Amino acid sequence: MHITDLQNGSDIRGIAIATPEDAVTLTPEVAQAVGRGLVNWLVAEKQLGSQLEQEKLTVAVGQDSRLSGDALKTALIAGITSQGAHVIDTALSTTPAMFKATQFPDFDCDAAVMLTASHLPFYFNGIKIFSRDGGAEHDDIHYILTHTDKNTQKNLGHVSEKDLLTPYAQDLVNQIIAGTGLANPKPLTGYHIIVDAGNGTGGYFAEKVLSVLGANTSGSQFLEPDGHFPNHIPNPDNPEAMASIRQAVLTHQADLGVIFDTDVDRSAVVDQFGNTLNRNNLIAILAKIVLEQTPGATIVTNSPTSTHLKNFITQLGGKQVRYLCGYRNVINKAIQLNQAGIDTPLAIETSGHAAFRENDFLDDGAYVIAKILMLLPQLKADNRQLSDLISDLQQPIDTQEIRFKINLADYRSYGEQVISALGAFVTATADFDTDTDNEEGIRVNLTGTYGQGWFLLRMSLHEPLLVLQVENDVLGKNQLVFETLATFFNQCQPLDQSALEKLLS
Repeated sequence: MHITDLQNGSDIRGIAIATPEDAVTLTPEVAQAVGRGLVNWLVAEKQLGSQLEQEKLTVAVGQDSRLSGDALKTALIAGITSQGAHVIDTALSTTPAMFKATQFPDFDCDAAVMLTASHLPFYFNGIKIFSRDGGAEHDDIHYILTHTDKNTQKNLGHVSEKDLLTPYAQDLVNQIIAGTGLANPKPLTGYHIIVDAGNGTGGYFAEKVLSVLGANTSGSQFLEPDGHFPNHIPNPDNPEAMASIRQAVLTHQADLGVIFDTDVDRSAVVDQFGNTLNRNNLIAILAKIVLEQTPGATIVTNSPTSTHLKNFITQLGGKQVRYLCGYRNVINKAIQLNQAGIDTPLAIETSGHAAFRENDFLDDGAYVIAKILMLLPQLKADNRQLSDLISDLQQPIDTQEIRFKINLADYRSYGEQVISALGAFVTATADFDTDTDNEEGIRVNLTGTYGQGWFLLRMSLHEPLLVLQVENDVLGKNQLVFETLATFFNQCQPLDQSALEKLLS
């Protein structure tokens, strides 16, 4: 294995704890090399050579609750300081807070590094990197991984420790108070809000944000950092995790439930009636917020969003641009649109990654919740509920997703061939109509015999998989769609069709 094999888009990820099936790939030696490469990147690509020569170059380093975090952080810091750069160790942190270490005057860091693998199992870990300009891109990570040599600096950098979550939380508190438009420093007094941190790093939100704002947070769960993740996957896109926070809200008769992923760059909510507001529902809520603030604006999403969501955004006077999956892809698309003069205040994926222009296009799960909390006092004054904001969003009757593993080394090329061939099959099939408003894979609208809905076939972003998502407003019609598509996929022998066969059995 080469170190570059650990690149995962704009992140670095690997196995950090050996399992019976997997050997360790993200080792302390790799982390130390990344530390050296990071400094080389800052000098070469960010023109910070003079900062380094003056012994002022500073990098913040934080970690989530993963068991491998301490060892990897020690090695990463050793790599950074060996190049003459200083390190501020922020200990337990969140990914959005790490970026703020490059923005807050009290930290004033030239870069920040977060050790996390998001919602992946406990034996994974990863590295996310920020400069003052934002998150590292794919090419930046490649540069870092291929330029890991020791530089000529003779003096080692020093290491200090500093709490980042407390000032980050206070910044959120200040923004929420301002966002309510009220003079009350405790605008959430009288609200019962439950937090589910999934034993990641989001537990601070209950004490340092909600309680400070006056909310009752009793019944909050899994706030304690635990890298075993013993209760459920810390992932607001996971049905088990959403069921857990939903039950907590109903059991404690709370007004709202908030759930974060491990490093708090994603989030979702549950209202007092148990309605889960994630995926398309969360996008709709945030779309409603930004379109009231910025009428006629454009919102960028990833490709697998509901047709009903597009109709909802259009009815609000906005425009949706469906773009490629991957949080950096949707963020970069929104940035490009703004640069072209197209008013685009929000980029969001169905997984929960959401980035607001007003917040430096940082995918920040805590800021998403902050935007929602700002609404609560006004909603109460109007005798309305959060879910009322999307009462006009039609919900599909049936949504299913299956994944085909591609059993070839050159899996991406073959996957694209399958997508292309499916286009001809669609053209020859009555009541299948290709949707041209799509930039990833092939999206098909379903009518007549196949009910009323759509399906999307696309390549997985990082895995050797073809992902098929089917949505319908007519109960039972998805089965017919799968049966028809099976006649096409049966010709694609390199595909593992066990998931489709199981569905049709």
